[in-house]
Amino acid sequence: MDWPHDPDGEEGSEGKRKYGQAVLAKKLDEEEDFPLKKEDFVADHGDEPVRINHERVVSVNDIFEHVEEDEFEDIVSFHKATGRAMRSAGMWDIDVEKHA
Repeated sequence: MDWPHDPDGEEGSEGKRKYGQAVLAKKLDEEEDFPLKKEDFVADHGDEPVRINHERVVSVNDIFEHVEEDEFEDIVSFHKATGRAMRSAGMWDIDVEKHA
């Protein structure tokens, strides 16, 4: 796929240091961007790439197809919603039970 920027570059995954939710969160300012509407975030970032793991890159749109909430009050609610969405869509590589 032709991405608007390199998923592994500075605008994407910060040189392969950031994956998944970390890539989403770095697009936000915790102090200034909340409350945040889902439609606004997707309008601004929907076509941008998010590296899920060393093999897979998806778009912000792909993730937000699975986000049920329409608005996020703060960064914590944003993280919870995107985490649930990514797990339900099979975009989450961490097995919590193995790491407990």
